[in-house]
Amino acid sequence: MAIVLGPNRYGKAETRVVRVARDGATHRLKDVNVSVSLSGAMHDVHLTGDNAAVLPTDSQKNTVFAFAKKHGIGAIEDFGLLLARHFVASQPAITHARVEIREYGWSRITGGHSFVRDGGEVRTALVHSGAEAETVVSGLTDLVVLNSTGSEFHGFAQDEYTTLEPTDDRILATAVTAQWRHRTTEAPWDDSYRAARDALLRAFAETHSLSLQQTLFQMGRRVLAERGEICEVRLSMPNKHHFLVDLEPFGLKNDDEVYFAADRPYGLIEGTVLTDDAPDAPSAWN
Repeated sequence: MAIVLGPNRYGKAETRVVRVARDGATHRLKDVNVSVSLSGAMHDVHLTGDNAAVLPTDSQKNTVFAFAKKHGIGAIEDFGLLLARHFVASQPAITHARVEIREYGWSRITGGHSFVRDGGEVRTALVHSGAEAETVVSGLTDLVVLNSTGSEFHGFAQDEYTTLEPTDDRILATAVTAQWRHRTTEAPWDDSYRAARDALLRAFAETHSLSLQQTLFQMGRRVLAERGEICEVRLSMPNKHHFLVDLEPFGLKNDDEVYFAADRPYGLIEGTVLTDDAPDAPSAWN
């Protein structure tokens, strides 16, 4: 029996960068978290400890900072592509670079230099660059949404352990994590992101839901129907359960008004919606 080295990669995770663009009295702020993973001809370092092909992770961190200064940070997809292409082009041993970026939003308070951190979702980008192809996956996480009515759940399978009662009116709430794959590496990233996010929200609000699975599909479908530059959407949606509180011990009737918001355990619904002509992207989600 032979023992061999399997797939591997290494890099610098979660380099936090805040870039202030000081355009006169009005400043612009970018707050991002960058993770780099590199792979290629790395057999020697694993098998013999020969570091000749290894670009230190500290150098990767420094590259992120230097590029933030030299090039600025615009759309995070562009910044990810810039970094990924640099590592592949500059390091002979590296054949594939993966760059994942999370962007934390800030809103201007007043004047030109005062900001408040947004409390909503986090924008994300995942870039792959290698000899075979390049892939850009945009997305978001922690987009918390709730419908106070317009959601049902009944007709489900039951067994001896089923206690859940069917309902034709319930609160539907979730924290959406969505990723959408672009057909090319050229797109109006900021406009595309805003439009895709808007499509997700409108589909959630306008779908009379018989299940969270049905809502998930309609959300992905709306993005693909409205944004031709996108070919695949992946969604992960925990069911944030809301249970009516029994107020009878206090002599009160609960007319679907007071709920307990349970944080765990929770149902987790995940799925992919794609066009039938979506190009293959074997590494896009890894």
